[in-house]
Amino acid sequence: MKTKKKIRTSLSSFQDFFSEHKSVLKESFIALLICALGDLFAGIILGNMTFFLETFPGLLVIIPGAIGMRGNIFGTFASRLSTNLHIGILSPEFKFSEDLNNNIISSFVLTLVLSLFLAIIAKLFCILLHYESMSLIDFIFVSVIAGIISNLIMLPITMLVSFKSFSHGWDPDNITTPIIAALGDLLTLPAIIVSVIFLSFLNTDAFIKNICFVVIIVLVIIAFIYAIKKSDESKKIIFQSIPILLLCSALGVSAGIILNSSVETLLTNPTLLTLLPLFSGLCGSLISILSARLSSSLHYGLIEPLTRPQGESIHNFLICYVLALLMFPFIGFLAEDSTEILGLVGVGFVNIIAISLISGIILLTIMIFVVYFISINSYNHDLDPDNIVIPISTSLTDAISSLILVSVSLLLLGII
Repeated sequence: MKTKKKIRTSLSSFQDFFSEHKSVLKESFIALLICALGDLFAGIILGNMTFFLETFPGLLVIIPGAIGMRGNIFGTFASRLSTNLHIGILSPEFKFSEDLNNNIISSFVLTLVLSLFLAIIAKLFCILLHYESMSLIDFIFVSVIAGIISNLIMLPITMLVSFKSFSHGWDPDNITTPIIAALGDLLTLPAIIVSVIFLSFLNTDAFIKNICFVVIIVLVIIAFIYAIKKSDESKKIIFQSIPILLLCSALGVSAGIILNSSVETLLTNPTLLTLLPLFSGLCGSLISILSARLSSSLHYGLIEPLTRPQGESIHNFLICYVLALLMFPFIGFLAEDSTEILGLVGVGFVNIIAISLISGIILLTIMIFVVYFISINSYNHDLDPDNIVIPISTSLTDAISSLILVSVSLLLLGII
């Protein structure tokens, strides 16, 4: 059994802090850059989906939830892998084991179940708001098929990034979650496009379409029963994750409501609209890094689950603030630069950088306390933080990031 590392009880000097955490800052910074580029390309893909959005009404409703769900499921999968690698349950040689198989099966089943639930929620959302939309069966086809496609790609990539980063001496907590978030943003939209094309072919023959629908429902049910009966570990992961992920779906809807009610009426500037997905993606990745590091530290014994954070916990908070000071001005610059390249009028580099940085610091300050509170309370109640903290914190981040960005934008630009 591995000896636990010594718990840190005091803060070192700033010079010692930067020296000690140089590798963490470097690894996380590179990962967050990749995340920013992924969100930028995701926006480009979404901008070219006009034909599909017009042909299949209601499709836009499911897209934010699908992107968030992918990040939540595979973010927690990556966090569990990282924790198991740190404490020695999994070998960095990438050998299949019972623990790894349980994690793979659980993630796949969660994708199927949550994709089905997301389709139902999307249809209900359209009915309640009187949106024109495709049928429930069509929603289920698009959501589940896109989930399977994304799953087949993201499962091996998540494992590859986790194991390879660990075997090269890098901390997966600093790398995997933001990279997986970026991949989720990139892969979800193409997967939805493929599923919509597949649905178009099925719509030409109602009998085959109904057969395929029955097969999908049976597949979800069989997979769910198999996973919960396979082992106590997979059953634990599924039953701890599903309620949290259902809550995250509701928070995703809240994020959409905030965007639709605020952005369309208050933010008419293209730079601010470009900044929105970059800001939301970066905030989610930054919070994911913090969540994963706190979870691993709790499991490894580096952090005591105390009500008041101290020592190692505060070091993790400071790491996030340093990354925020580097990344939020960068995405502000990226948003304004993209606007100018497209020949549109922006708000100016100084304004957009100030908006991005101030909004980011406010959100990060709020979420640091939320993440720490959820982490220690889930750990103290014998719940695995890997299954809980990332999905709740990132979904809550999505829900409030737009509100904070809109409010700061209105204040700094003097609109109110």
